[in-house]
Amino acid sequence: MTIPNLLTLLRLVLIVPFCFFVTGGLQWDVMALLTFIVAASTDWFDGYYARRFKQTSDAGKLLDPLADKLLVATAFIAFAADHVVQLPVWSVVVIMGREFLITGLRALISSKGGEVMAADTLGKAKTVAQMACILIFLVGRAPNSTAFLNLGKAVYALAVFLTLLSGAEYLWRYRVMLMESFKANPEQ
Repeated sequence: MTIPNLLTLLRLVLIVPFCFFVTGGLQWDVMALLTFIVAASTDWFDGYYARRFKQTSDAGKLLDPLADKLLVATAFIAFAADHVVQLPVWSVVVIMGREFLITGLRALISSKGGEVMAADTLGKAKTVAQMACILIFLVGRAPNSTAFLNLGKAVYALAVFLTLLSGAEYLWRYRVMLMESFKANPEQ
């Protein structure tokens, strides 16, 4: 097992305490913020380490975005239910729907013998915007933090836009393989 894969697994494990803290009420926000910072920083470190020391792996290409998606989904679901942030449920469904769709597309590509697709620049920008707005919301849930909440909602709107744009870009890039997968397979 490589160090980047261990860091990704750590991020997956940290989702559990993060979920507890982010849904536990405002008194747990500092712990939620610290846990999220540690979890999100493992994303940067595992990517850097994997590239720097040539330790990329197919498992890492699959698990790294999955860990990101679970961390982000946990936060956005909590913020949709939160009485302070109140994210629109439809926008969280759009984000999660895109993530499920692209994860399924990755699995399809892999099953067809294609190379597991790593995140591209647009996908990485989407992830940065999502994580940035989560950090802002964790700070902005404090009393009298209207400016932070407004900033968080603006960054969240950007994250929703980038989520849709990057999802459309992936679908366009792999449209031929995707359309081929809808054809009947007479051998089965």
